[in-house]
Amino acid sequence: MTRLVAAALAATSAALVIASPAGATAAAPGTFGPYGYGGVKLGMTAKQAKATGKVVLKMRGYCAGWDYKAHRNPSDEVGLYISKKRGVAVIFGWRGVRTPKGVGVGSTLSQVKKAYPSVKKEESGYYATVPGNPKAYYYFGVNQRNKVEQFALGLKTQDCVN
Repeated sequence: MTRLVAAALAATSAALVIASPAGATAAAPGTFGPYGYGGVKLGMTAKQAKATGKVVLKMRGYCAGWDYKAHRNPSDEVGLYISKKRGVAVIFGWRGVRTPKGVGVGSTLSQVKKAYPSVKKEESGYYATVPGNPKAYYYFGVNQRNKVEQFALGLKTQDCVN
């Protein structure tokens, strides 16, 4: 299965980190988007995100890797990236988390296309503008069986992952 590989820009060198796992279980309540998830909003500074009490620092750098306290990832994965310039830049979803239109891990590509008719295929997966937030996008990583195995909510101007 493919995984979204994200380049985390560390202070002095780049490190590869794999986004949240497809097999994890849900922890934080609420819908995923259009502005954030579980009290953490796109664009929040690291200080603001930390003040929510919902996240914990995992990896320092220009784009620091964080996890939700209620959903810890393995050591080589992060739940979100916070850019020094853009703030919360990308938030990764996990099994049980759903967009307001009901899409999440396990959804079919047909369900993604029905929920987000403007979705476009790119080399790394499928991308759609988030309804209600034109500054954000949804990423859907689809496996060979045309099922979503990972997804993310990100700022269109994010500077943390490719």
